[in-house]
Amino acid sequence: MEGFELAAVVERHEKKAAERYPQVHSYDSVAELFGDDSLELIVVNTPNTTHYEYVRAALEAGHHVVVEKPFTANSHQAVELMDLSRNLNLMLTVFQNRRWDGDFLTVKEVIDEKLLGDLVEAEIHYDRYRPELNEVKKHKEIPDPGVGNIFDLGPHLIDEALVLFGRPEAVFAVVDTHRPGSRVDDYFDIKMLYGHFRCTLKSSILVREAGPGYIVHGALGSFVKSWVDVQEPALIRGESPCQPGWGRESEQDWGILNTVVDGIPVRKRYPSLPGDYPAFFRGVYHALREGGAPPVRLEDSLLNMRIIEAALESQRSRTVVPL
Repeated sequence: MEGFELAAVVERHEKKAAERYPQVHSYDSVAELFGDDSLELIVVNTPNTTHYEYVRAALEAGHHVVVEKPFTANSHQAVELMDLSRNLNLMLTVFQNRRWDGDFLTVKEVIDEKLLGDLVEAEIHYDRYRPELNEVKKHKEIPDPGVGNIFDLGPHLIDEALVLFGRPEAVFAVVDTHRPGSRVDDYFDIKMLYGHFRCTLKSSILVREAGPGYIVHGALGSFVKSWVDVQEPALIRGESPCQPGWGRESEQDWGILNTVVDGIPVRKRYPSLPGDYPAFFRGVYHALREGGAPPVRLEDSLLNMRIIEAALESQRSRTVVPL
């Protein structure tokens, strides 16, 4: 991508990067990578339990950092890293890439354009069907702090709700385990409460027939949209996000808008906006080269962690937990 150069990676076991990126230096350890003073920006995309350790070490070595979600395993670690990055005058941001999914951008447009009137209720779902325990990434099945579906997919849904609706007043949640033999949660139902409006965030790993990803109801109408991820599969196929037509959904995946416009009932397919993952990195470039704000504010990421903690406390106490 313009403005960035992939300079180095860490490969502990198999050296595969050179097959596609022959110019990239491959380090054997994270410590060696952090010790390379020529690197300006470090991307931490490692198991959740290592985020705090690696981000802290990268910052202390003088690097700007992008870290994969979840930010950390708890809000105390998040506050510590926020303070450290600011004291060192280094950029730190969390890769909340779902903000730039086409379906989410479309839902945001529908809401911002007031096409549904005053909002009454919203649901965001991110479901999968994976009944077997993860034998490839076994660290995802160990009940350590920061592990489980609420830390895996929860940060995506919570971040989207925060962008759309802001900080909730309180949280009520059910967090459960359904897969045989699992020791970590694989289901959650989080209700974010905003006075007379509420947003439900749901995820299960035992959903074989997925329903809508987004359901938004307002005083004038409704918008229903499937969860469509065209960018990640394209990246896995080796396609470039810089090519024409990137991130565009097929028309059959467009959402249904059923509302009233100028007093006239309307029910139609609503065109989806294209997804734009590169926008995140353009935001990183803007922050580093032009002094702008990072693409994801640390305050949002800290609040995300606190909502997860409130959801877990709600599960334990069976109560509504105020924020």
